[in-house]
Amino acid sequence: MSFEPSYIKLYKSGELKEKVEQAEKILLSCTSCPRNCLTNRKENELGVCLSGYLPIVSSYTPHFGEEPVLSGTKGAGNIFFGNCNLKCVFCQNHEISQNWKVESTKEVSFEKLADIMIELQDKGCHNIGLVSPTHFSAQILKSIYIAVEKGLHLPIIYNTNGYDSVETLKLYDGVIDIYLPDFKYGNDEYAKRYSRVDDYYEKAKLALKEMYRQVGYKLTYEGDIVVRGLIIRHLVLPNDLAESENVFKYIAEELSPEIHLSVMSQYYPTFMSKKDILIDRTIRESEYDRVLRLLDKYNLNNGWTQEMESIETYRPDFNGNREKPFTF
Repeated sequence: MSFEPSYIKLYKSGELKEKVEQAEKILLSCTSCPRNCLTNRKENELGVCLSGYLPIVSSYTPHFGEEPVLSGTKGAGNIFFGNCNLKCVFCQNHEISQNWKVESTKEVSFEKLADIMIELQDKGCHNIGLVSPTHFSAQILKSIYIAVEKGLHLPIIYNTNGYDSVETLKLYDGVIDIYLPDFKYGNDEYAKRYSRVDDYYEKAKLALKEMYRQVGYKLTYEGDIVVRGLIIRHLVLPNDLAESENVFKYIAEELSPEIHLSVMSQYYPTFMSKKDILIDRTIRESEYDRVLRLLDKYNLNNGWTQEMESIETYRPDFNGNREKPFTF
């Protein structure tokens, strides 16, 4: 690979070590995400994410279900972190995001997490994908530093739910080359109802603006694989509960209409969604088509959509494969 990830330069200059030290201080009174629980994570005090000091790795694998420019032919080297700073009632990964008694048994050392990154690199993966990293963002920096010492040289993907702290993201400036955030809601009311957080829309806007500041809107490729850039994901919800127009309007007017979007259609009712009639069904083709028309309205022409066929039978595989294809 001729592309050199940004963190290599930071490692050589000593800046990466400084970032690790700054991140450690965050954990003394945790502000890793906008919830600002102020717990002492180094003493294993638990906040909303129910996570202590050591990172929790639920699984890791070469993953072939991401956008084609990330999965390629060899897979994204995804590391799935346990627990979460959101509490989505429809979470398709609820077995690992909201099952903390089980997930707490899967803590790994910083050295082990670094070794996982190297193992995925040795398997030929195109990149290292940090899946749901937000609540372990400070700790992950330490493992990245150790992994670089062991020879890590792949681009790193920050695959997040979008509810991130700007201050924490600034520590990743020059470390992350590919940001892959969700932009779940264009409305704080719905975010509170379905993800149990008061200010998702406002905080996600700030987080995405910081990611955009760091890497811009252009995607840098090596061959057919993206090695640097920003791709924003948006999951269409039934009854327009994601307020998709507000999401697209913000992206087009406050960031750039050139940004690449991944508009996903695979919502299905699971976990606690069956308790709410508004969200207890799959989306209709007409709902998805309406959202796609909004892309034209805001001149958002770059990215991926998904086919609607067989949506009722779609189920994600936590270890790696999305059955529904992305199309450009």
